[in-house]
Amino acid sequence: MNAKNRWMQAWLVLAVGAICLALALSTYAQVKTETTTTSGHAAKEVNVERGEVVSVNGNDVLIKMENGEIRHFPNVPESFKATVDGKQIGVHDLRPGMKLQRTITTTTVPQTITTVQTVTGTVWHVTPPISVVLTLENGRNQQFKIPKGQKFTVDGQETDAWGLKKGMKISATKIVEVPMTVAEQQRQVTGTAPPPPAAPPADLPILIAEAAPPAPVATPAELPKTGSLVPLLGMLGLLSLGTSLGLRILREQ
Repeated sequence: MNAKNRWMQAWLVLAVGAICLALALSTYAQVKTETTTTSGHAAKEVNVERGEVVSVNGNDVLIKMENGEIRHFPNVPESFKATVDGKQIGVHDLRPGMKLQRTITTTTVPQTITTVQTVTGTVWHVTPPISVVLTLENGRNQQFKIPKGQKFTVDGQETDAWGLKKGMKISATKIVEVPMTVAEQQRQVTGTAPPPPAAPPADLPILIAEAAPPAPVATPAELPKTGSLVPLLGMLGLLSLGTSLGLRILREQ
């Protein structure tokens, strides 16, 4: 018995829910809403930043900007891409000395969202200028708040809340325009790698160590040739002559 009661209660809840949903849909179906979006002229702004890579530590990059400022870019995402010398590289391929250029193109489009709400019904009760209760096409009454300056159309004539009377069939339109701006950014990073270090020229002279030349040895100077053998021979002859004379004298004695 309890189980049967529980089933009956469940079906009753479902039925009530379905009826309420149908009534709500039929009520709100009387208020027609149309939304349109119009776009204006798009404007583009291009911003260019230049700098040189100072250091790369994992996903943290230090760049010296063109004005000398050192900027820290922490946690550069793995999706980062740069075109360096025509080749696409990631954050882990950055090297100190690379010159990078980031071009940010911002496209701004002004838009206006227009919402038009239209309701039609018969005046059941009016409290000008605050609210009006209308009997809608489905026979249900619904209260509407009257916006400031709202106009109503009665038999092709416009009137305000003070001109409404019970039993009048009216239609009202509410137009709301909301301006907004849609911005889209495109980022592009290009650059050049640092030039390789210059190799030494192949024709550089090679230094060769040479021993110092030996010091010259001094040689004795030759005597000038001023003497002759003739005086010597003369002296020897005189000596021999003297000796022979001495021997002769000794014999004679």
